[in-house]
Amino acid sequence: MSIKPQENTGPVQRSTEPAPIPDFVAGSPVAGKILAVLRIVTGFVFLWAFLDKLFGLGYATPSKGAWISGGSPTKGFLSSVHVGPFESMFHAWAGTWWADTLFMLGLGAVGIAVIAGVGLRLSAIAGSLMMLMMWAAEWPFAQSMSTGEATHSTNPIIDYHIIYALILILVAAAAGGHTWGLGRRWAELTGDRKWLR
Repeated sequence: MSIKPQENTGPVQRSTEPAPIPDFVAGSPVAGKILAVLRIVTGFVFLWAFLDKLFGLGYATPSKGAWISGGSPTKGFLSSVHVGPFESMFHAWAGTWWADTLFMLGLGAVGIAVIAGVGLRLSAIAGSLMMLMMWAAEWPFAQSMSTGEATHSTNPIIDYHIIYALILILVAAAAGGHTWGLGRRWAELTGDRKWLR
């Protein structure tokens, strides 16, 4: 008995189903919840930094340094870079309107998207790029600054910037917005545009 293959009589239909949840998350409700907690607290790190710099809440940014009061969210940090091969570049960027705007948009957008569980792939790219730039500004390889003072670097390669970047990548790769987030609904809305998920 021979089986004749079916002829393709119509256009290929694209699936509008959301991306499947990775097995280690789908197979364990606990893993999904742990990933959700990690996603939310990491998103809050970005969102809090945005709010503190926007309104000058008195933690990292005093009220007189608030962005809404004319302060610069990048000037203090970038002008105090005294280490690494990019020192002069960061000094040139410090306090410029475009650096302030991009930095604040990045902090706010990544924070909101990651907490909500949407746009995690774009957030992973944007957030990781921000963390990599901040890592380069602190240049943990160096033991002393150009001023001669000690950097107090505790690890020449891995610091909290790298950890945050890896968390963002993990959350995006594991569809971390599906539990306690809007990831499933967002996947339905974006359809085949997987880069938006």
